[in-house]
Amino acid sequence: MSGSARRSGAARRAGLARRATGLAVHLARRGGLLPSGTPDRLADDEKVLHGRFEQTVMVYFPDTRHNLYQLRQWYGPLIALNERHPVVVVLQDSRTARLVRAELGLPAVVIGHYGRLDELLSRSDVKLALYVNHSPQNFSALRFTSLVHVFLNHGESDKGVSVSNQSKAYDFCFVAGRAAVDRIAAHTMLYDAAARCVSIGRPQLDFDAAPSPPPARSGERRTVLYAPTWEGAQPSLAYGSVASHGLRLVRELLADGRFRVLYRPHPLNGLLRGDYGDADARIRRLVDEAASSDPAAGHRVEAQGSLADSFAAADLLVCDVSAVATDWLPCGRPLVVTLPAEREVSTARTRLLDVVPRLEVGDLGRAADLLAEHAERDPGREQRLALVDYYLGDTTPGVATRRFLDACSWAIELRDREWARAVATGAVGP
Repeated sequence: MSGSARRSGAARRAGLARRATGLAVHLARRGGLLPSGTPDRLADDEKVLHGRFEQTVMVYFPDTRHNLYQLRQWYGPLIALNERHPVVVVLQDSRTARLVRAELGLPAVVIGHYGRLDELLSRSDVKLALYVNHSPQNFSALRFTSLVHVFLNHGESDKGVSVSNQSKAYDFCFVAGRAAVDRIAAHTMLYDAAARCVSIGRPQLDFDAAPSPPPARSGERRTVLYAPTWEGAQPSLAYGSVASHGLRLVRELLADGRFRVLYRPHPLNGLLRGDYGDADARIRRLVDEAASSDPAAGHRVEAQGSLADSFAAADLLVCDVSAVATDWLPCGRPLVVTLPAEREVSTARTRLLDVVPRLEVGDLGRAADLLAEHAERDPGREQRLALVDYYLGDTTPGVATRRFLDACSWAIELRDREWARAVATGAVGP
């Protein structure tokens, strides 16, 4: 057989393999058989083929249901924004889109290929794009120069992941307070944080606000909320305490008798580490068994419901370095933050971590006494309350939502001015 014949045969086999792979992927998508972490890209072709977006704001969320908790945090503010500037949510996964439509009630469209998004935006009125995470797929939308692109984030904390060079990809970052601006300025080289960060507060707190519980009366159990973060995507971000602290901490508190334990697991627990998922399952079982054996104690796993509801039921919070710690600050009640057990974790000194007590693995044997002391006396209360404005801005109900809406309006007006200038100079077509 000649060399050209062999090459021709190899090319045919490669072509058949590609077609077979494509067919298998297509059938898996249509049959709902793709892994839940893989967008199915089952696009709403009939809606977008010759259509257009009438909305002014596009929320771009290309992830799957695993990360939907990140978008859910913004449901309340987005509904409020829709009253002023109509909002559409653009996704890459039909399963996620069904949930968003049912939960949020705003238009949600699946776009499977960025070329289709290109065609759609060219016919549409979208001026502002919002992003709630740093998904690599965000670049499918970031390439469009006719929009102002704003990063919202889904939670701010003293985690290292709260500072990312990826922030440079967006025109602006809407952040909660001065802490975020200082953090980004200190740790992101060649980035003008003061010019590119807009402080808006935490509008989510306006929609999740719940009344504070009365203080525990003498003789009553103190309610401890244990709300750890997940294991983290890499060793340097392994702030989660479920595998290192969680099981022993919960066991000690349940055995002590002075506490009601609420366990609020993170939605991503066990996503990357089997031991973390196993520890989470064991804690859930431990709490459920304690609740069954002593129903009056009120122990429970709080895997559903809002974080604000969990806050409202608690006298004291034990959490990891995460946004849960900063969102807890306005309630004024005691806070204990775990110290990561993993050596690779890099935790910078911050104002909050300098103030709150840290729970090390070696302290777990006396954790019950430590928490009882802080629940009773709370020696750091005044120092924590002094940090509320620094981390979260003005937490007066409604203020952060107004600042968010005004910041979006400002970004749209800025886009219109810049677009008009580009048209006038011939840089873009009318």
